[in-house]
Amino acid sequence: MGEFELIRTYFKPLADRANRDQLPLGPGDDCAIQRLEPGHDLAFSVDTLVEGVHFPVGYEPEKLGWRALAVAVSDLAAMGAEPACFTLALTLPDADAGWLAGFASGLSRAGQAFGIALAGGDTTRGPLTISVQVHGLVARSAEIRRSGARSGDFVCVSGTLGAAGAALDYLPEPAPGPDQLAVLSRYHFPEPRLALGQSLVGLASAAIDISDGLLADLTHLLEASGVGADIDVEKVPLMPELVVLKGDDARRLALTSGDDYELCVTMAPKIYEALCEDVRRELTVIGVITPEPGLRLAGCVPDAAPGYDHFGRLA
Repeated sequence: MGEFELIRTYFKPLADRANRDQLPLGPGDDCAIQRLEPGHDLAFSVDTLVEGVHFPVGYEPEKLGWRALAVAVSDLAAMGAEPACFTLALTLPDADAGWLAGFASGLSRAGQAFGIALAGGDTTRGPLTISVQVHGLVARSAEIRRSGARSGDFVCVSGTLGAAGAALDYLPEPAPGPDQLAVLSRYHFPEPRLALGQSLVGLASAAIDISDGLLADLTHLLEASGVGADIDVEKVPLMPELVVLKGDDARRLALTSGDDYELCVTMAPKIYEALCEDVRRELTVIGVITPEPGLRLAGCVPDAAPGYDHFGRLA
């Protein structure tokens, strides 16, 4: 199968459901064309996944298709952006039809779930590597940045943390049990918090998605905002299945393991108290922003490094 036949067969159908008002020109030309709505800014981000680094060798292609798009879309969620389109750069060792069908299926299901269409991309031969660039729209100057946290703000996280990190121990399991399946689902099928991020525009003072671990990503937010935080580690929410599987180690995983793609947000206490019940139910207050720089942990603090760094050290 040649490159252009591959694109026509597996990836052009993913662009056919695009909103033509937003994406008047998609795959098939030298560039795609995206049309911005009046009064909006373009938010865009790119993520690269490498076999053996970001996912296991031989990982199921349908799960990989979902995961590749989800981790990129999560950045849009953190800024409160509405997804519009994405581009895909795919490096393949060979054009295996079965693998491509599974990958395109997972990518398609994720695109439908997240409301985002393929705009174009590139394919080439080499070690399996997937780069996804996502585009989203946000009302002009209304995006939620990392740099807006203020002293006295609550520090909140969505969902539960640590399960995706624990899942790495069970990826080779031929017959995982119910608790293992629960944590594996968090790794295989991350759910970007798009609706939550959009609901917090104008309310949250800062936000970041949790990709490299809570402590590492919260530190990035604090440094961007020029503030510190006091965190009660015993308030960090955990999946019951994670506690069953990992016991006392569950807390360390919740603080330091990546791949959860939940949101860490800050907001004034009065704003938090005024949130509608549905939104507030998605958030757990785990600490408070302080004027003194640094991240201070209280409670039963596990002995753990704060997060992952791609170039050979822990952050």
